[in-house]
Formats: sequence, structure tokens, C-alpha cells
Amino acid sequence: MRFAAFETSTEWCSVALWIDGEIASIEEAVGSRHSERALPMLEQLFAMKGVAASDLGAVAFGAGPGSFTGLRIACGIAQGIAQARGIPALGVCTLEAIAEESGGARVLACLDARMGEVYCAAYERGDEGWREVMPALCAPPAALPRPPGTGWVGCGNGFAVHGPMGLARVMPEVHPTALAVARLAAPRLAAGEGVDAALALPVYIRDKVADTEAERIAGRARARAGR
Repeated sequence: MRFAAFETSTEWCSVALWIDGEIASIEEAVGSRHSERALPMLEQLFAMKGVAASDLGAVAFGAGPGSFTGLRIACGIAQGIAQARGIPALGVCTLEAIAEESGGARVLACLDARMGEVYCAAYERGDEGWREVMPALCAPPAALPRPPGTGWVGCGNGFAVHGPMGLARVMPEVHPTALAVARLAAPRLAAGEGVDAALALPVYIRDKVADTEAERIAGRARARAGR
């Protein structure tokens, strides 16, 4: 099985190639230049491994939650490749990709969602992969439920923005990668979970992407009043 994977839900842009069980990947901190860099990075991997788009049997992508624009970029690229080649596409949860990237056993994955909120989910590693202990949600950090038990490590840039949120150990530098997406996608694609390009969609969780001007003014007023 050969497939490409994309992850563009944060400031990082990463691309991976899965070739019969082996993975090659590239990632860059690109800010908002994902659309400029993703396909050239894929071409770089093609050249490194001596393969072409015609060799791909599927494509996977980080489906969210995360940056709205970033999710659309990864999904759009995956849909374009899948439709052009007539191959299946598969979206992978970015929070689960954080857990996979972390190397931990119990992971509270958390991405900054802006507007004072975070995207968060909890995963526990088992013999057959990750088990979702707390489903993905979007909420203010103070309102987040805590996963049961001990030994949880917090991973993702939500902890860089909002602090440890009550956890003893956090790794805010851990981010979703195409390498993690590829690892998670491989068994699912082998099981036939890939879908038609038109059905491969981002997962937003929250429809609202920005405060209104009135809300921003009210927020600044509350901040001044609290000084």
C-alpha cells in the first residue's frame, strides 16, 4: 500500500509518504503559507523515494479540529489528489494525531482554538491503538472536564497558550504531524475505511471562527475593568 498524508492544522505544514510500511516525511514551520508549501514538499518526497502520484493508492489528511483555513487546505489537497487519481481519501483526527506523536500512554491533546477556548480530547493507548476516553470538544479551559485516573500528559499548543490547566506534566511543543496521520491512517485504509473524495471533509467542532467587533470591544472592556 502506498499513500500520501498531509497535516496543516497548525502553523506546521507536514507531508508524509507511506510506502509498503515505511514512512518518509517532511515538515516545516510555515505560518500561513501551507498552500504554497504542501505540494512542493510532496514533490520533494516523490523525488526522494522515486515514486509519483500515479503510484498512490490513497491519500490521508489531518481533518481537524484546528485552524479553519489549515483544515480546508489539507482537505482540498487530499480531495484534489483523490479525485484526480480515482483513489480513496481518509480524514484523521488531529487530536488523535497529537496523541500518536507524543509517545505517551495517556494523553490529553489540546489545541488553542482562540477566542479563549481550546479543542481538547483524551486518549489512552491500548493493544489495538488509541482508545478515546474523552471525545473532542471545544470549550474554555476552565470548563474542560478532566479525564479519569492519573498519569495524564498534556500535549499541544493549547498548553502553551493557557498554561498546564491542572496537569503535572505538559508538552506544549507536541503538534499533529503527517507522520502521525499516516501511522493512524494505515490500518484504517487497509480495512477499507477510505471514502470518495467528495465525502472526505474537515471536522470543525465549532462553526464560529472569530469574535464580532462588538464582542471584541466588550472583551477589552472586561479586561480593563479587571485590572
